[in-house]
Amino acid sequence: MALLDDLLNGGNLVTGAAVGAVALIAWPVIGPMARPIAKSLIKGGLMVYRGAEQLYNDTVQGISDIVQEAQEEIEH
Repeated sequence: MALLDDLLNGGNLVTGAAVGAVALIAWPVIGPMARPIAKSLIKGGLMVYRGAEQLYNDTVQGISDIVQEAQEEIEH
């Protein structure tokens, strides 16, 4: 339980070394399973980012169109 408490409270050098050692030992087993999950999460993040980017671009374009129309009406 002390290891968990150390991790939750910021840890220390021994805790960091222990977590690093476990990660080095466990990575060959966990790596092949974690890669597809990580890849799926990255793909999802990219899709969300692209969707938000498109929404932003559409909004900016719409506002630009409205400003242009308003300027044309003022000029005439």
